[in-house]
Amino acid sequence: MKWQSGPAAAPWRTLAIGLVCYAFLLRLIYSGQIELIPEETYYWNYSRHLDIGYLDHPPLVAWLIRFGTMLFGNTEFGVRFGALCCGAAAAFFVFRLTRNVFGEPSALLALAMAQILPFFFLSGMLMTPDAPLTAAWAASLYFLERALIAGRPTAWIGAGLAVGVGLLSKYTIGLLGVATFVFMLVDAPSRRWFSRWEPYAAVLIAAAVFAPVLIWNAQHDWASFAFQTSRRLAERPRFSLHKLIGGALVLLTPTGLLAVAGAIVAGRPRFRVLNGIAPLLRPWRFMQIAVFVPLSVFVFFSLRHEVKLDWTGAPWVAALPLMAFGLAATPGEGPRARRWLRAAWPPTLIVMALIYGVGFYYLVPGIPGLGYAQHTELIPVEWRDFGRQIDGIADPIRAQYGAEFLVVGMDRYAIASELAFYSHDQTRSVAETSSGHLFGGMGLMYEQWFPAALQAGRTMLLVAWDPGDLATTHLEKRVASLEPVQEGALIRGGRIVRRYYYRVAHGYRLPRDSPEDGRPRE
Repeated sequence: MKWQSGPAAAPWRTLAIGLVCYAFLLRLIYSGQIELIPEETYYWNYSRHLDIGYLDHPPLVAWLIRFGTMLFGNTEFGVRFGALCCGAAAAFFVFRLTRNVFGEPSALLALAMAQILPFFFLSGMLMTPDAPLTAAWAASLYFLERALIAGRPTAWIGAGLAVGVGLLSKYTIGLLGVATFVFMLVDAPSRRWFSRWEPYAAVLIAAAVFAPVLIWNAQHDWASFAFQTSRRLAERPRFSLHKLIGGALVLLTPTGLLAVAGAIVAGRPRFRVLNGIAPLLRPWRFMQIAVFVPLSVFVFFSLRHEVKLDWTGAPWVAALPLMAFGLAATPGEGPRARRWLRAAWPPTLIVMALIYGVGFYYLVPGIPGLGYAQHTELIPVEWRDFGRQIDGIADPIRAQYGAEFLVVGMDRYAIASELAFYSHDQTRSVAETSSGHLFGGMGLMYEQWFPAALQAGRTMLLVAWDPGDLATTHLEKRVASLEPVQEGALIRGGRIVRRYYYRVAHGYRLPRDSPEDGRPRE
């Protein structure tokens, strides 16, 4: 198979460079204008309670947010600065990795895909654990290819550091270690590394970088590891393979998913043999295994457990070189299905780029005549106004009750996190905004930041999207008295975006049968 070069490659090169510049500038311009999504404000609260570990994720996302806000303040851009840097790092390593094994035309196309495909576009802007994880995954693949394919012993040091950084982001990068082990088993030239010290040094380096998380877990009864393993395995059995496939369609687009399926299932392309060997076969097989092993784990898990949209995101990094290599092939070459797929890539990338531009405009100034979905808590719209309105309600109550006052978002973390960030006094709001775990729900890290047993006697402003969450029968066991339920509305362009409900509760207490109150159950 030939690569495009010379005049034939010029349109692809122009398109790729144009898309890369467009995507970067779009994220840079809008990252400080689009309001933060609930996950981002939750991790911003991480950074206000800085630690070496947390219940539901490792700490790197908090450290990056703290660094960004030290530079640019507690603003949307300050929170997302780390994600922009991680997106740039991921793109850099994807380009270098693809250029090393498949040449520069493929590398430019892989770079464009790393900027435009939905998962990579969003992970390069939204400050969630996926941002540093994706950068670390790309760096790990780059150094592992240098070690295993190029045969450079010193690359194992870089691989160890990159995997360690990935483990500080999300535990799922451990699946890349499994994929590497499988490749070393099936690839004869790579088996020699089992008798060398460098791979074992890489494991030790990764463990050293990961040490803060190990220390935190040891100090907290291994809570984070249990949360991500035994708790998920103990959930009620639920078939969700269809959700996994649907998520992949969203993260990669149908064109991308078909390209990945072709790269994995259809086998390798017919490489041109040089001197009796196919020099591209080994890196192609390495990328295949790096995609297939993590994906097979998620597929197996989805047969009996719930899966989340972003779980397969970072592992798709290994698919980018494969997809780009297939796209960079000479037009008209290969099976008809492959030619059709190749023809589908330019409109796919261009349409996605246009969708992002229109979508960002829709979120910031809005499009006249076009409203928002019913569950607007899932999109970054009107959170600033929500914070201003709740501040206006809370300030008089706070003035009356002082330190005994607490704002409580009656969901897992979204309301509390957004209100803390969009308050006019963020420092005070972080210290006095908690979640629905105080009334029997789950609050993740809020359960540690605001233990229910320490809130006795406080007056609370309860805020919810659903008035049922504020029903007297739901609350009366935990408070001495309740004021009436009130209603508020978030309005944009003269249209109601979302209604919310609130009421004041006095004299918070734990029911006697609660395990949190420290007293024997009746």
